[in-house]
Amino acid sequence: MKKVVLVLSVVALTFTSCGTKKKIAELEAKNKECQDLLNSTTVKLNMCLSEKDMLNSQIADLKKTNSDLISNVGNMTMLSAKGAENLEKSLESLKEKDLKISRLQDALTRKDSVTLALVTSLKGAVGISDPDIQVNVEKGVVMISIADKLLFKSGSYEISDRAKEILGKVAKVVNDKPNFECMVESHTDNVPYRNGVLLDNWDLSAKRATAVVRVLTETHKVNPKQLIAAGRGEHLPLVANNTVENRAANRRTRIIVMPKIDEFYDMIEKEMKNQSK
Repeated sequence: MKKVVLVLSVVALTFTSCGTKKKIAELEAKNKECQDLLNSTTVKLNMCLSEKDMLNSQIADLKKTNSDLISNVGNMTMLSAKGAENLEKSLESLKEKDLKISRLQDALTRKDSVTLALVTSLKGAVGISDPDIQVNVEKGVVMISIADKLLFKSGSYEISDRAKEILGKVAKVVNDKPNFECMVESHTDNVPYRNGVLLDNWDLSAKRATAVVRVLTETHKVNPKQLIAAGRGEHLPLVANNTVENRAANRRTRIIVMPKIDEFYDMIEKEMKNQSK
């Protein structure tokens, strides 16, 4: 009977892991798509700025031409109709470019403001002074990295009391942002897992991620729809696993907070389509 239960448990963990891998792959693809869009928008913005400089130069030339005409005839009324028409067209074109640039800059600024505000809020809530807790921004998302020694005992996936306190602070920020998603991503070093209860480090990291998710949902009432549990095992180290210190650095849990910034990217995408017409 125990063997049957163990087999069923392994099967369940396998299906859960497959689902999680698919979700992670979807999120990574979405993140890459957003980053590519941001990069292309930045290129487009630079092109608009160059065009603006060129138009400014043309306007200066037209003004000089008009000034020369005025000097020659001694009367403003003698300004050539063609010169005035060109000047008017250039001014209208410059206004249009300025408006497009302003819209693009507004979208990018608001996206950056959301990310900056979130980082500031998390640093204040979690306590960034702790060297074992780091909050930073990578590829447009906010990441809270917590050393495993604050969360778990060696080879265990049981949450410590200290960890529950830390996760409570994180949960408060997440609960204030119901439209955000959070991926709990657990990492191990490359020392083989030998406890016998789980299969390997990958299995251990998945259990640790789900343990953190359970504390966030059951103890701190975070909406389960906002959370994703992911085990990365030993396969994404920060540094080489060649020293005790490096292995300690690789044993970590990251809580990836993903603001809902789709509306800002939509604004950028629409503006780019308008410029291409």
